[in-house]
Amino acid sequence: MDEPVRASDQEISDQRRLKGARARASIARHAADVASVEGLTGLSLGRLAEDLGVSKSGVATLFGSKENLQLAAVAAAREVFIDNVVRPALTADPGLPRLRALMDRWFDYIGEPVLPGGCFRGACQPEFDSRPGPVRDALAADREDWFTMLAAEIGRAQRQGAMTGLDPRAVAFQFDAVVSAANTATRLGDEAALPTARAIIDGLLGSAPQP
Repeated sequence: MDEPVRASDQEISDQRRLKGARARASIARHAADVASVEGLTGLSLGRLAEDLGVSKSGVATLFGSKENLQLAAVAAAREVFIDNVVRPALTADPGLPRLRALMDRWFDYIGEPVLPGGCFRGACQPEFDSRPGPVRDALAADREDWFTMLAAEIGRAQRQGAMTGLDPRAVAFQFDAVVSAANTATRLGDEAALPTARAIIDGLLGSAPQP
């Protein structure tokens, strides 16, 4: 009959798991930073180990493969976006006020970039748009979630009397296209990109009064 696990042994095991989870989260967050500049194909277990001053074998133990590291970077970048754009905007009323908040936070996210390369999606989606596999699937799912959220808020705004007669999905596509273009132009040093994009977004939001 197996002996029961002692409390001290269980505590040690829990601490090790917690330490491993923290290390994995820290490496994944750095991977998102690197990928925002160099793309997901620029990631490697050795590169991140060197950057962070840890052993390559330790990184390999946590992630196992480059693809798993890329998937972790996608998940970490998604959380950064949610923390900096989505959650703050959710404090605004649904519909037009929340749409304005989402756009404002999105512009802040790329204007004073949280990730060194600006918008993670803008950097990484073009890399994998024609490469079938789990990384492409993760990027596509993240994009779809964002479009679905935008379209839902546009629909609410329409029920409030704003942006009437427009296809919510098409407007979400326009929002994404304009902000993505502004992100690229900003990275290239175009100082007019953000104010130009903001003016375009204001036009898409319509002339409804600010809440």
